[in-house]
Amino acid sequence: MKVSIVQHTIRCDDLKWNLKHLDELLGEPSGAGLYVLTETFATGFMAEGATAQAGKQAEQVLAWMKYQAAWLHAAVAGSVAMVDELGQLRNRLYFVRPDGTFDFYDKRHLFAYAGENRDYVAGDRRVVVAWQGVRFLLQVCYDLRFPVFSRNRGDYDAMIYVANWPDKRRDVWQTLLKARAIENQCFVVGVNRVGSDQACNYVGDSVVIDAYGRTVAGCTSATEQVVTAELNMDELRRFREKFPVLDDADNFSA
Repeated sequence: MKVSIVQHTIRCDDLKWNLKHLDELLGEPSGAGLYVLTETFATGFMAEGATAQAGKQAEQVLAWMKYQAAWLHAAVAGSVAMVDELGQLRNRLYFVRPDGTFDFYDKRHLFAYAGENRDYVAGDRRVVVAWQGVRFLLQVCYDLRFPVFSRNRGDYDAMIYVANWPDKRRDVWQTLLKARAIENQCFVVGVNRVGSDQACNYVGDSVVIDAYGRTVAGCTSATEQVVTAELNMDELRRFREKFPVLDDADNFSA
């Protein structure tokens, strides 16, 4: 299947502008079966103070994702600051299909360094979504630093990481995305924003990596881009059969 990674800028807490801008950036369908946006793509990453509007915004953003999925004839993934049925703030990664159905994953590892753990509630489950013959593990930004939680148990073929990852830690982003692909014998789809906010600058480095650690496709500069890559499942299966690393993995659970 084909995946389009959407590397874009975000205006902090400007929902209307962000959604309209993404309408323009997505434009005509690329033929991909999945479009991946960034972490908190509609508002920007706000570790604190996002509670007031998060519930209403999340409903609007989810409706927009459903519309886009139908228009693009593809699934759309991206994370949203939202309030759950218990009134708790979540950093929720939605995976929305063209028929309007969806799955979601709540960010497990909250970025305490920026205070995300003070306002948000962490998720407590791994989520794998099957779509067009590929099983995707859903992950958000800081989750990238925790390999035990994302360890391949033979239950997925590709990992999705959506992020607001700052430029001063770009080497970590690039290194860990490649490590996750190699150690789990899977594709990794990493989508990061560009631009800046009150705290950080962002240079993107959005990329699709294969199980060998090779770049299949990626954004070549710190600019807004939509790049499409093909996930070759036949090649992945042949590699896993020829070199069955996962059969020798340590037996543990997270």
